[in-house]
Amino acid sequence: MATIFVEGLGPGDTSGLPLGTWRRLTCGLPVVLRTRVHPVVRALDAEGVAYETFDEVYDSGESFAQIYREMAQRLKRWAAERGDIVYAVPGHPLMAEQSVQELLALSAGDTGLRVEIGSGQSFFDPVCTALGIDPIDGLCLLDGTLLQEDQLRPDLHLLIAQVFNRAVASEVKLTLMEVYPDEYPVTVVRAAGVAGEERIVQVPLHELDRLDFIDHLTSVFVPRADEEPLRRRDPWHVTALVRRLRHPEDGCPWDLKQTHRTLRPYVIEEAYEVAHAIDQGDPDVLAQELGDLLLQILLHAQIASEFGDFTVRDVYQALADKLVRRHPHVFGGDTARSAEEAEQSWQNAKAAETKDMPGLLDDVRQGQPAHAIARAYQERAAKVGFEWSDIGQVFDKLREEVAELGQELEVSNRDLTLAEMGDVLFVIVNLARWLDLDVEEALSAANRKFYRRFQHVERRALAAGGWAQHDLAALDAYWAEAKALVDDRVPSEHAGSPSQQPGQPVNRR
Repeated sequence: MATIFVEGLGPGDTSGLPLGTWRRLTCGLPVVLRTRVHPVVRALDAEGVAYETFDEVYDSGESFAQIYREMAQRLKRWAAERGDIVYAVPGHPLMAEQSVQELLALSAGDTGLRVEIGSGQSFFDPVCTALGIDPIDGLCLLDGTLLQEDQLRPDLHLLIAQVFNRAVASEVKLTLMEVYPDEYPVTVVRAAGVAGEERIVQVPLHELDRLDFIDHLTSVFVPRADEEPLRRRDPWHVTALVRRLRHPEDGCPWDLKQTHRTLRPYVIEEAYEVAHAIDQGDPDVLAQELGDLLLQILLHAQIASEFGDFTVRDVYQALADKLVRRHPHVFGGDTARSAEEAEQSWQNAKAAETKDMPGLLDDVRQGQPAHAIARAYQERAAKVGFEWSDIGQVFDKLREEVAELGQELEVSNRDLTLAEMGDVLFVIVNLARWLDLDVEEALSAANRKFYRRFQHVERRALAAGGWAQHDLAALDAYWAEAKALVDDRVPSEHAGSPSQQPGQPVNRR
């Protein structure tokens, strides 16, 4: 069995190198260095130690993940060919050393190869010492070669290691700029703790990749953002703001009064606002409206957490579980070569979840307007014969429900009136289905028509002294003018005017 002895060269020169590590490096076994860019290498040269390096691999790989995988594969192959070898890396073998992790993964279960991890001091202690920071205050250690925007936490100090060259520094800069201002101060540390070579320079973020001394011994420190406005791009900070609104002692009185039920109308309202912003085609407006909708989600999650029902993390998990479960063509073994196949894959996964639901109406999607749900229910019922025989019966039912609504208006019971109004609307949806018309489209058209006509009424009223100078008859005359002036492509209207129906509201369509 061949053994690969992995040794750490520490952050500086041989003064900080353990004696056991030096003996391993000079014992006569073949030595492989991840990079020769390290202060200890000069001592190896002086001692006459022969070694190979992986420096050329950095120039040949397409990504750092590929580079580290190639290093591990070469080490395994060389050990099989040559026997025991020494692999030396900067710092500590298990601190920010992806090539070592790749090597450990390759050796797992391989009875012909053993990997022995040696000692070494990581760069972490001397960097913290050079910066004068205590990591217990909150410090996030990140890999510059794999840095992603969603890793950034402006409420924590960030230490970004493995900023090997200016190309990596440039990628790090661009990623940080997604969260931090261009002028945000960052500190670049090179060769921390190495006498005569240590460099500590603070620069504005946008100048990070302009420094000419960046190499394999370089790290970047991003201090915690103490200014509250800068943290507002962080999703968890926004979650904390919502939690603050619900603080029982000094939160917002309005937010504290809300419940799932009282917030229900706002969820619907904000969803429609998002749809309207999409129709406008304005990205800035859409971002604002999506934020308003997100507020509703966070408020509901916060209220639920106060009662021990669920938290915002449970919301995220439920969504993540569903995304994975319903995309077997992405996260599983299925394939989908087109949008249609992807849709079918989604539907198959959804059907598997609901295979025990016997009801004909149970799989109607609830996340849509109530009139759309009503139409879906009616269509399902019609398929099994639960249907009017002709449209005349639908009109008769509408008249019946309107009469019942009128009776409830005399009683003035809100709950009963609401129920009867629902019955009227349900029949109207059924009538639209019989006529093959869309209720939303029809109502939207009526809204636009009312808007155009009432604009004319408003202009005429304001030009003639204002609203207070006009009674209902005068306003209705302007309305009649609007009907004559504006082509609404409606042959005739049989509904009477407000002046012909005393007591009726003006805002008819």
